Amino acid sequence: MPDPAAELIRLADLPHDTAAYLTEIRGGHHLTRRLLALGLRQGCLFSVVQRRSQGLVLASGEARIAVGAGIAEKIWVTPTVALAASDSSNPPLPATGEPG
Repeated sequence: MPDPAAELIRLADLPHDTAAYLTEIRGGHHLTRRLLALGLRQGCLFSVVQRRSQGLVLASGEARIAVGAGIAEKIWVTPTVALAASDSSNPPLPATGEPG
């Protein structure tokens, strides 16, 4: 699970192939439910595997999920790089792995 003191960034700003935890959804109830239906929940681990114009393709386990630019602006994540820097005893998980 992400460290509450770690730096949050927007999903849109997450570098390619960097694993991150979904930390916060800054949208309404409808967006939260939509993301839950896609399998994106607070605390889930994923990475950006492809950028398509303004949208992103995310990998979470075996699933691939496409999100548009508007949604990517409303999802805030904690990169595992920040976690590794703040707590060297817990190495980051693989980009396509499940939180363990």
